[in-house]
Amino acid sequence: MSVHLVGGGATTGTDAPLYAPFVAEAVLRGGAAGRARPRIAVISLHPEAQKAAALADLLVAAGSGAEIEVQLTAGRPGEPIGLAAIADVDGIAVGGGLVEEVRAGLEPVFGELRRLVAGGVPYLGVSAGAMIAAEGSLGSGSRIGGVLVAPEDPAEPGFELEIEAGIGLVDVAIEVHVAERGMLSRLVAAVESGLVGGGLGIDERTALIVGDGGLQVAGRGSVWRVLPADQGVLVSTIGA
Repeated sequence: MSVHLVGGGATTGTDAPLYAPFVAEAVLRGGAAGRARPRIAVISLHPEAQKAAALADLLVAAGSGAEIEVQLTAGRPGEPIGLAAIADVDGIAVGGGLVEEVRAGLEPVFGELRRLVAGGVPYLGVSAGAMIAAEGSLGSGSRIGGVLVAPEDPAEPGFELEIEAGIGLVDVAIEVHVAERGMLSRLVAAVESGLVGGGLGIDERTALIVGDGGLQVAGRGSVWRVLPADQGVLVSTIGA
C-alpha cells in the first residue's frame, strides 16, 4: 500500500478525485479483511474543529459510490492521540493545522503508524499531516541562522526553522503549500544548510503518492525535488 501526501488547499467537492486513489486502496484493504465497508481513521488537530468532518466528507465523496465507515477523531491542537483512534482500520488520514501541534499530537502513536503502514494500511497526509510523514519533519519557522528564508508572519517574526522526528514513512523532508506560499526557498535553504538531506515540496491541490512503483503525482500543480549537489542544490520538478 501507499503513502499519499497532499500539499493542502484541496478542500472542496471538486477536489475529491485527488483523494480517490487513497480511498480505493482502503477499499481493497477492507475487502481483504472481509469488511464490506472499509474503516478509515480521520484525525484532525486543526484549531477549526469542523476541518475533521470536512476531510471525512471529501473521502466519502472520493469513494465513487463505495460505502466507507469513518472513524473520526477531532482532537485539540497538540492533544495526544491514543491508539484507539487508529485501531483496526483500513486507512489512516491525517489533516492539517500547525505542524508542531499535529506532530505533538500524533507522536505517541508514531510507532504504531509505522507498523500499520508497513503492514499494508494506506496513509493520507494533508498539509501538516503530509509534513509529519517524513523521517525529519520541518517545523513552521522561516529563518535559518537568523536569516529569513521564506515569508513569515509579521506578527510573529524571528522563528528559526527546526527539524523534529516525524513518523518516518518517507526518508526525505516534505514541504507543502509550495508555489502558493513561496515555500520552495525554505526547502532549498534547509537542504543547502544541511538541516535535511533532501526534500520534496508539494503544491496545493496536488498529491504525491509514494508506493512500490515509485513516485506518482496527481492534481493541478507540481512536486518540487530538492537534492544536495556540488556547491549548492539541484532543483527539479515532478509533474502530474
